[in-house]
Amino acid sequence: MIRHTSVVAIVLCLAPSWASAQSSEFTVNVQSAAVRKAPSTGSPVVGQAPRGAILDVTRDIGAWVKVAWPEAPEGVGYVHQSMGKLSQRATREERLATAFASLPPPEPVAVPEPAAAASLDASASTRTIYVPPPTHVVGLGGQMSGATPGFGFTSRIWSRKRIGVQLDLSRSTLSSATSPERVRSTQFAPSVVYALTDYVTDNVWLRPYVGGGGALTRSKFSTGTPEVSPSASESSFGWRTFGGAEVTIPSVPRFAVSADVGYQWSQQPFAGFELGGLGFSISGHWYVK
Repeated sequence: MIRHTSVVAIVLCLAPSWASAQSSEFTVNVQSAAVRKAPSTGSPVVGQAPRGAILDVTRDIGAWVKVAWPEAPEGVGYVHQSMGKLSQRATREERLATAFASLPPPEPVAVPEPAAAASLDASASTRTIYVPPPTHVVGLGGQMSGATPGFGFTSRIWSRKRIGVQLDLSRSTLSSATSPERVRSTQFAPSVVYALTDYVTDNVWLRPYVGGGGALTRSKFSTGTPEVSPSASESSFGWRTFGGAEVTIPSVPRFAVSADVGYQWSQQPFAGFELGGLGFSISGHWYVK
């Protein structure tokens, strides 16, 4: 009976430390995993974790995990998820259940039920719940361009290798300052984007990127006096390149705002109306995955 009581006491003494631990852990399954100062392959290495090492995870940021690393200047480091396996750490209740299940049945002991219920309620109220932020893979949203005023639909798909695909469908209108003539254009622009080194803190996630692709435009010219001169339509194709950054904040982890500047080389189907040139745009993406 004394031996059983000692084991139970040890388990209960260790329970607070289990409750304060993070609920996720990262197990290294390569020969040696580099622990870096920031979530980037270009960031300095602050240590090496050997095969089989179990690291406490404080945050999951997609391709990287933020782990406790006392040797680092700030006490934390970043390990790429390809170096091991991310798993959920057993909760306090699960560890207690395992410990009690391994004990032989003890002699009956009278325990007041209200006290036991109060203990369980207290443990449930102090348990830490860890919810990892969603990764940004597939985003849908809207776009507004500034140089050639227009609005449209935009989508963005990212891969774990920092390469993505962007599809933009927009409509804009150009008017003449000296006549009622105007040109309405509908443009479909598929592009390939590449994400540079991320800047990640507890308050913001900044993802800079560069990209380029084609632009297929269908333009309709209107004179403003259809009874005198009919309208005309033309199709044109051009190329564009751009660069910008995508910003996400913790309070809305699935929504990202992007701003970019670019240049488009495009044909001029109607004299006096320039469809290409330097431009900028602002877009918002809601990441469904």
